[in-house]
Amino acid sequence: MNPNGLRADIPALHEDTYLNFGAHGPSPRYVVEAADGFLQSHEYETSVENDPYETAFDAYEQVRERIATFIGADIDEIALTESTTAGINSVATAIDWQPGDTVVRTDLEHPAGMLPWQRLEREGVEVRVIETENGRVDFDAFATAVEDATVACFSAVTWTHGTQLPVRELVEIAHEAGALALVDAVQVPGQLPMDVSEWNADFVAAAGHKWLLGLWGGGFLYVDRNTADSLAPTTVGYRSVESPMADPYKFAAGARRFEVGSANPAPHVALAEAIEVIEEVGTDRIAKEIKELASRLVENIPQKRLYSPMVPESGLVTIDVEDPAATVERLHSEGIVVRALPTPNAIRASVHAVNTPTEIDRLLTALEREWD
Repeated sequence: MNPNGLRADIPALHEDTYLNFGAHGPSPRYVVEAADGFLQSHEYETSVENDPYETAFDAYEQVRERIATFIGADIDEIALTESTTAGINSVATAIDWQPGDTVVRTDLEHPAGMLPWQRLEREGVEVRVIETENGRVDFDAFATAVEDATVACFSAVTWTHGTQLPVRELVEIAHEAGALALVDAVQVPGQLPMDVSEWNADFVAAAGHKWLLGLWGGGFLYVDRNTADSLAPTTVGYRSVESPMADPYKFAAGARRFEVGSANPAPHVALAEAIEVIEEVGTDRIAKEIKELASRLVENIPQKRLYSPMVPESGLVTIDVEDPAATVERLHSEGIVVRALPTPNAIRASVHAVNTPTEIDRLLTALEREWD
C-alpha cells in the first residue's frame, strides 16, 4: 500500500480538493466496511449464535491491544473512548479536586482542552493560561505556571499553528513540580510517529477520525498504570469495575476504569482497521510526504501571511487572510475544502500524504487573489 493507493480507496477524495484532515479525515472503503461488517454480524448473527456481550468484549480487547501496540503502551494502559474530548473529561472528573487546586494549560488548546477546566473553575479550581508566541511555549513560563499545579494540559501538535510542542521536556517540567501531565495528541496519530513511552506523560488523549482516517466515535485514552490506580472516575459501570455484582465495587486496574457500559464497538473496530492501513503505508513515509507537500505550500505563500513555521512541523498550515469565513466559502465553491480558525483569525489547510502536488498548486492559485 502507498499513499496513492490509499487515496484511490477514499471515495470522498475522488472529486474535490480536500485539505481539512485536521478536522475530519474521510475514511477509505475498507474502514467503513470493517465497522459495517461488525454491525451486521453483531446484530444479525451474534444474538442467536453467540453471546452479544461476549462478542463486544472480545472486540474491545482486540482493539485495545491494537492501539497499545500502535502507540507504544501496555494493554491495560488503554481506555476506549468516544473522542479526545471525552478522554480529557474522563481525567478531569476523576481527580479529587480541592478548592485552590490549579490546572495549567496553554492558550493554544482546542476547546477540548479548555472547556473541562472552565467547568472546574466554577468549583473553585484555579486555571492558569500560559500565553504563547508563534505557537511556541516558553520553558521558563511553563515552569513558573506549574510550580504548585495539580495538572498541566497541553497539545502535542497545536491545532492553531501546526507546531510540535516539546512533549517530553514539558512533561519533565510538570513532573518536577509534582503535577500530572495530560497531552492532547489528536493531531498526531496517522501523520507523525507516536510513542507514549517516550513522552512519559500521565495521560494522552486522542482519536482516530482525523489523520488515521477512522470513524467518529473511535477515540482512546492512554493512562499510566501507576497514575490510574490513584483515580476514581465519577461515572461507573460494569466495564469499569472488577466485578459488577460486588458491593462495594472495586475499580478495574489500569485504564479500563474509565470505560462504563454498552458502547458500540463498531467505531473502534474501524479504528483498528484504520491503524492497520496507516501502518501498511508506513507512518514514517506518511510524515515525510506530508512534510514535502506542506513545504510546497508554505514556500509559495508570502511569509508575512504565515502563522505556521516556514519549515513545516506537521501538515497543518495556517494562513492569514482578510476574511477567513468568506475565503473558506469561496474556496469551497471552487471545490477546495479548508477551514476557518477562530484564533488566530485565519484559514487552515491540513495536508495529508494522500494529497497531491497538483492539489497544493490548485490551492495556491486560488489564494493568489488574497495577496493582491
